Amino acid sequence: MPLSLALHPNNKTGLIDTLMDISNPSSVNYGQHLSKSEVNAFVAPSPESVQATMNWLAKYNVTPQSTSPAGDMLHLRVPIATANAMLSANYQAFVHEETGTTLHKTDSYAIPAAMQPYLAFVHPTTQVLPPISKPPLRRVAPPVAAPSISKRKLALYNLPTAPATAPNNSIVVSGFLNEVANQTDLTTFLRGTRPDFPNGTFTAQSLDGGPTTGPGTLEASLDIEYTVGLATNVPVQFISVGSADFFTGIANFLNFLLDLETPPPVLTTSFGANENAVPPEIAEALCFSMAQLGTRGTSILFASGDGGVAGIRPNDTCGDDGSFIPVFPATCPFVTAVGSTEGVSPENAATFSSGGFSNIFPRPDYQAAGALKYLNMLNITTNSNASSPSPLAGRFNTLGRAFPDVAMQGRDIAILAAGVTEPVLGTSASSPMFASMVALINDQLLNAGRPTLGFLNPLLYSNAAAAGVFNDITVGSNVGCGTAGFPAMPGWDAITGLGTPDYVKLLNVAMASNQSSTL
Repeated sequence: MPLSLALHPNNKTGLIDTLMDISNPSSVNYGQHLSKSEVNAFVAPSPESVQATMNWLAKYNVTPQSTSPAGDMLHLRVPIATANAMLSANYQAFVHEETGTTLHKTDSYAIPAAMQPYLAFVHPTTQVLPPISKPPLRRVAPPVAAPSISKRKLALYNLPTAPATAPNNSIVVSGFLNEVANQTDLTTFLRGTRPDFPNGTFTAQSLDGGPTTGPGTLEASLDIEYTVGLATNVPVQFISVGSADFFTGIANFLNFLLDLETPPPVLTTSFGANENAVPPEIAEALCFSMAQLGTRGTSILFASGDGGVAGIRPNDTCGDDGSFIPVFPATCPFVTAVGSTEGVSPENAATFSSGGFSNIFPRPDYQAAGALKYLNMLNITTNSNASSPSPLAGRFNTLGRAFPDVAMQGRDIAILAAGVTEPVLGTSASSPMFASMVALINDQLLNAGRPTLGFLNPLLYSNAAAAGVFNDITVGSNVGCGTAGFPAMPGWDAITGLGTPDYVKLLNVAMASNQSSTL
């Protein structure tokens, strides 16, 4: 069975403080991204903890198969009997019905007393993590020709069509659950929507046995067509991850990127899970890996989910207490979560766009003012003890990290998959669109000798918001859990975030913020 061990990093606080400093446009260190060795110096566990762990494993004749670049995560394969002996456990194997994969679980376990100072957590244990999930990307009938959808919507954001020219620029699209992007589909799509750019391509790489060839599937086709098709001439790579286990799949993918000497400037992901199904220690470890990638200069984007306030998928009931369900990793404070809008004139919040407040991660400073203003407009703080409380009161953590951060179009998005053109909807359309905007801004920054944007949120909530970069969405709500959900309101809201961005305005803010930074 696979077994993962996480060791405590030696300076987690130092790395997060550094990330926030180099991402703050008011800091003299803005844009000074770290090298691989500099990140590993923050993250590497103490020599004492490494030695203690290796001595413990040696007692059972176990050697790690792989480690994270900093050595804080060890991945093993051991006989079930050995795992039981190591952890005083009673592991059993079973087949997960939804995915058909073999998973392992124990009713109880115990980390030996001598190892407790060193190990942050062990996986798997008593809780079965959900498989990696994707929002329920839905076809919208009747089918509509691609050009009639795309051109009308994308003019909203002033995206340029001139080809990018800077070297060292790229977008990585992550794929899970056997999703496949197909070059023939992409070429046909571009001929219809981008006749000025019909020969756009992408590269595909397999990780953990993920497929890279075959008929195009909905999610992968969407992600590739709306990165290659919008970020004109920016290299796009699709990384297909074979592991369906939530922790292992995402951890291996992040460690793969962290091990690169030059990680991609932009990463977009349309997968996740309901936050209440992910143990806090697992969520925190994965989020910390994303913080590491942010210090390396990567803008990490996640679709916010398609269940409104009910999580990644639509749901009318949300547990015994009726609490709203946030979506992870969109709730990680070191990523940019992307929600959805619909309509053109006016542009409204999409009812399916997930948003809300984390139950694991506290509200970061960069969004405190916007989130508090929103809560006050909802009268949550004043009505919670009133005789007629708000219907939203008590259903979410008012102190949690608020998401999404931004939004873009997510309904009636034309794609071509397995030779068939059809419109779909979902926040997994919005995230690759915003990734393309970020990549095009990076092109301008790189050509000016400036660093790429990196972790976006401190810039978005400060300089960008103050400069009027966002079209403020004030109509709509994200239904779920038997409620109307959170309403769109002036300023930041828990369905469209800060609003939808304008490329030209965001570029101007980025260029002004980077003028003191050089590569």
